[in-house]
Amino acid sequence: MRQRRPFFPLLAFAVLAAGQVSPPPTIEITAEPNHHLMLENQFVRVFKVVLAPHAAMIVHNHRHDYFFTVLGESHIENDVVGKPPALRTFHDGETFFVPGDFAHTAKNLSDQTFQVVAVELMQNDKAQIEHKWDEDRGLHILNGGTRDILFVKDGVRASDLELQPGGVVPKHHHAGPNLVVAVTDLDLRSDIEGQAPAHVQLKAGEVAWAKAGTTHALTNIGKQNAKLITLEFP
Repeated sequence: MRQRRPFFPLLAFAVLAAGQVSPPPTIEITAEPNHHLMLENQFVRVFKVVLAPHAAMIVHNHRHDYFFTVLGESHIENDVVGKPPALRTFHDGETFFVPGDFAHTAKNLSDQTFQVVAVELMQNDKAQIEHKWDEDRGLHILNGGTRDILFVKDGVRASDLELQPGGVVPKHHHAGPNLVVAVTDLDLRSDIEGQAPAHVQLKAGEVAWAKAGTTHALTNIGKQNAKLITLEFP
C-alpha cells in the first residue's frame, strides 16, 4: 500500500513563501531615467532630476553624500529601503544635505512636476571635511540683496544669494572652486580681478562651475530678482 505524502506541511510552507516579500531590485543613480547628468568632475557629479506629476522613480542607490536644491513647489513621498514612507512638502529654492549610502524611490504626489538639482560629493577626504571656514552660518545684508550662509557639510559651504536688479555682492575671494545653482533665470556680471568682466547667463535649474583662486564682485544686471545657491569647496 502506497504511503501518503504529508500534505499540510507542504501547504503551510507554500502559504509562508507566498507571504514573503523580496526587497525591490536597485539600480545605480546613473541608470535611473529621471536623473539627468549635467556636470561631472573630480569634486562633484550633478544631476537634474525631473519627475512628472504622480510619477515614481525606480529604486536607485545613493552611494555618495549629496546636496539638493528644489525648483518649484511639490509634495513627495520618499520611500527609503528598510524604512517607512515619509511625506514631505518642498518649497522653491530650498536646499538640503543628505548623507549617502542608501537606496530609495520618490513618488510625486502633486500636480506639478518635481524638479531638483542634486549635487553628489565625489571627494570626502579628511582635509576637506575638517576645513574650518571663517563663517559657517549667518545672514549678510548686501547692497540690494542678501547672502544667507545656510550650513557647512562635509567641508562644503552652502549659501543662498538673492539680488534685486542692480544688487551687488561686493568683491570677495574664492580660494577653492565653487558651484552655482540657478534657482531663477540669472543675468549677472562678474567683475573678476585682473580680467575683463564676464557675463553670466543661466536658466533656472542650470549650473556653472567656477575654478579656484578667483577674486570678483557680482552684479545682477537683469530686470528680475535673481536667486542662486552657491556650494563653496575648500
